[in-house]
Amino acid sequence: MHEMSLCEGMLGILKQQAIEQNYSSVKTVFLEIGTLSNVEPDAIRFAFPVVTQGSLAENATLEIIEVIGQAWCLQCQKDVIIKNRYDGCPLCESHQLQITDGEQMRIKELEVA
Repeated sequence: MHEMSLCEGMLGILKQQAIEQNYSSVKTVFLEIGTLSNVEPDAIRFAFPVVTQGSLAENATLEIIEVIGQAWCLQCQKDVIIKNRYDGCPLCESHQLQITDGEQMRIKELEVA
């Protein structure tokens, strides 16, 4: 389960930002997870409180914002929504797609004290 190590990395970022921005605790983490990122939101929800136990984010709420997969179809020249990385274009069925959104996992916003 790589989500545990992703949460450990996220905690490292929170600690670094706490030093740089002078805060002592995290109340809420708003986390964007793209549907094409191969990150399982439920696994992140499970791992987050385990990893943050005893840290500045121990009692933090995790708010996950799911970002839908989007791509530019080179064949029909349209922006399209895709559910999986290797899906064809829902309009023309071409597989000449350039992914434009939905691959990310990033901390979008923090509520701190």
